[in-house]
Amino acid sequence: MGLNLGKTVVGFLSERAEQKFTARQIAQWVFENFPTECQEKKENSASIQTDDDLVQQIIREIASQRPSLQRRDSQLKTTEGRPRQYYWTEKTDQAEVAEAEETSASQSLIAGSGTLKEADLYPLLSEYLWSEFSVYSKRIDEKKSSNRHGPKGNKWLYPDIVGMENLTADWHQEVKDLVKEYADKKTKLWSFEVKILLNRSNVRESFFQAVSNSSWANFGYLAAAEIEGTDTLKELRMLFSLHGIGLIQIDPENPTESQILIPARERLEVDWATCNRLTEENKDFLQFLKLVRQFHQTEDPRPKDWDLPTGF
Repeated sequence: MGLNLGKTVVGFLSERAEQKFTARQIAQWVFENFPTECQEKKENSASIQTDDDLVQQIIREIASQRPSLQRRDSQLKTTEGRPRQYYWTEKTDQAEVAEAEETSASQSLIAGSGTLKEADLYPLLSEYLWSEFSVYSKRIDEKKSSNRHGPKGNKWLYPDIVGMENLTADWHQEVKDLVKEYADKKTKLWSFEVKILLNRSNVRESFFQAVSNSSWANFGYLAAAEIEGTDTLKELRMLFSLHGIGLIQIDPENPTESQILIPARERLEVDWATCNRLTEENKDFLQFLKLVRQFHQTEDPRPKDWDLPTGF
């Protein structure tokens, strides 16, 4: 009897609920546990010459069958980004987000456990921004806000991270002197809203929180450690086309391997009126703009004042 790959994949994942596996890991397990069926598959295909060819073919078939398997079994879910991971859960999308946020509020990063809180992502994102774009980043702590608007009144006002990109780092001094009269041409300002998890249940709220918090900047981003479901990424791409907020997937284990899944659309001018409101409400944002002003005046970004990786 031939291998029923779809049934095998569902069985493998359902027996290991909540654990996440790449298609390669699943294919390797299939190869090791169904030797007779795999040998038959190999013999029946002229294009499969080696065991590696066979595993690669199983990987392709898992990927091609994924949409139909998910339509049949809603408990089978996947993450976005690369490599995609497959898992089985009885939890609803809303329950997954609630659990992630509850964990974020109550637990710290536990070595080897994969348990994160949102605050753990801030230095990881800062490390990625510095290594990839040389962006000087700064945390905006909502606890330093005026809170004149009551509990959660600033939820849609402040980003979690802001950044400054020094456009003149490699410029000749003559050019630097020339643009002193045009200070807004020396930097690009970045803004980031950070989440532990994005899925269908919270994707729109999270995106529009990023729109509200970050659209004052030249570049606005929503950043997350986990993005679950093809529909989630489709929704984000559609929303990007309307509002221009980009998407970063943070790799908690290797921050420098984080990636931009959707590049932000550049805003040519900073919304200084919004910046003024933010400075009136939050001391961290005021300090951020002071650092930007000092850079324009001195051409020294003062690295020690920013949230740069250790050792810079």
